[in-house]
Amino acid sequence: MTSTLMDRPASVARMFIDRVTTAGSREAFRLPGAGDSWESVSWQTTGDRVTDLAAGLLAVGLEAGERVAIVSGTRFEWILADLAVMCAGGATTTVYPSTIAEDVAYILSDSQSRVVIAEDAAQLAKVRERRAELAEVHTVVLIDGEPGPDDAGWVIGFDELARRGAELLAAKPDAVTERIATIAPDDLATLIYTSGTTGRSKGVRLTHAAWTYQGSTLSSEGILRPDDLQYLWLPLAHAFGKVLLTAQLAIGFATAVDGRVDRIVDNLAVVRPTFMGAAPRIFEKAYAKIVTTIAAEGGPKAKLFDWAISVGRKVSEAKLAGRSVSPLLAAQHRIADALVLRRIRDRFGGRIRFFVSGSAALAPDLARWFHAAGMLILEGYGMTECAAGASVNRPDAFRLGSVGRPLPGTEVTIAEDGEVLMRSPSVMTGYHQLPEATADALHDGWLATGDIGELDADGFLRITDRKKDLFKTSGGKYIAPQPIEGKLLALCPYVSQVVVHGAGRNFCSALIALDPDAVKVWAATQQLGDLPYSELLASAQVHELVQGYIDRLNAQLNRWETIKKFVLLERELTIEDGELTPSLKIRRKKVEAANLDRLDALYTS
Repeated sequence: MTSTLMDRPASVARMFIDRVTTAGSREAFRLPGAGDSWESVSWQTTGDRVTDLAAGLLAVGLEAGERVAIVSGTRFEWILADLAVMCAGGATTTVYPSTIAEDVAYILSDSQSRVVIAEDAAQLAKVRERRAELAEVHTVVLIDGEPGPDDAGWVIGFDELARRGAELLAAKPDAVTERIATIAPDDLATLIYTSGTTGRSKGVRLTHAAWTYQGSTLSSEGILRPDDLQYLWLPLAHAFGKVLLTAQLAIGFATAVDGRVDRIVDNLAVVRPTFMGAAPRIFEKAYAKIVTTIAAEGGPKAKLFDWAISVGRKVSEAKLAGRSVSPLLAAQHRIADALVLRRIRDRFGGRIRFFVSGSAALAPDLARWFHAAGMLILEGYGMTECAAGASVNRPDAFRLGSVGRPLPGTEVTIAEDGEVLMRSPSVMTGYHQLPEATADALHDGWLATGDIGELDADGFLRITDRKKDLFKTSGGKYIAPQPIEGKLLALCPYVSQVVVHGAGRNFCSALIALDPDAVKVWAATQQLGDLPYSELLASAQVHELVQGYIDRLNAQLNRWETIKKFVLLERELTIEDGELTPSLKIRRKKVEAANLDRLDALYTS
């Protein structure tokens, strides 16, 4: 292990203070302002604000090791709050803003959170609704808005918390510094409740050492640089977003923060970041938008686009295979790049060194399309239980379709049944108050991931599916649904989500949700633009469109994997309806159960 890893700070709080000391006036964060403007915030300004907020938490009585819950979307104040909690010696309980009041109450109660930092009146209402069940919560801090008349003594504003902290520091200037000095590497830093696809969420206990290992490792690997600019939209209640923040503390690059998903593409063109982390869904949507828009225009423009992508693919294939590019192909590529490929990259700001994909499986064909356009997607692998990172592709050592090699200090092995097992300094200490679940997951320091995978001769890890998602047909054939679903998403820009079904059945079928915007663009080219979306879905033309892509998919599959029939869902799957986790994974069993009658009909007709 490198000296960088051995000498890592004792806590995330210490890592942050060290960064403020060394970086000072350098840009730390960039925040959206009026219109398309962005405002820069220095490390020193960030450090001053965090110190005041941390002292404010001490002023309201937060003791070392106590939990503070953050119920908010991704924004600068979330980051300030999280850093303040750790600098005050507390531990952050993360709560997705989409969580319903009942589940918010469960998380706050199970975590024994003493303070809640709520984004706005809507999040405050969830806490207030269940106040009788939350006797341990003594203070709620409201980021946006003012406390109501009935909240006196219980709810205070974000600025008021900082004001109380400034008062405490005036009397005890070293109050926060002294608390930071008491934090040990094995102290709890974060309690993240898994958004799992089944069952009630479990609190994953992650120490300061888990996060500092992640930050120091990414620093030592040289994947990210101090002069990088990150665009951060990821949910910070998720480990993927949190680990990128920790990497920022270790490396010192700046981060532009805006959690509004509908603003990603527009913001990228303005911010012009050098890298961004995202779930595969974001890349799928971007690909679909570009391809369907060009297809709808048709004519010479569409032919030029297809030619340019085909040239890009040839160059990409040569580079990936380690072959030289012929002079003729290189000349064609210069033309293709000038006329088409560069414009695709400009949609993402034009300066992207690479994207990082995580949280779910990325379709290899989608990664190849982006590579053909001149943009590298580095897929990584991890889970909440190991503070997000276990393996990742590197810019100078990657294989599309894999999740890269394990991080230094992390060991990965494959069990006899194909399950991926890992051992790492960032593995959780256990599930909060769940000793039996902890014992099931941890065995002699090894974490059973629940994922099926394989390691190649060069140490690159490939994840083939979730162990619990594998199913067997009535003919005795095992099916891994995720690779099939990924292939269809990469083939068909009109498909938004897909669930392959077939457990105990004599063939595979699929539940398919289309992208309404993409379908409407296509419909306009077919003189169907006046039809309501529901009638479009029921039309023979749309079924023929989808069937054409299913046929192309089936040509790439084993006979027993092929999709014989499908159902088009009336709408996209959503977090709000409980069909997706907050990290955009499909709760496939819930989706299948909700559509069981329609699935049954496929096998009786």
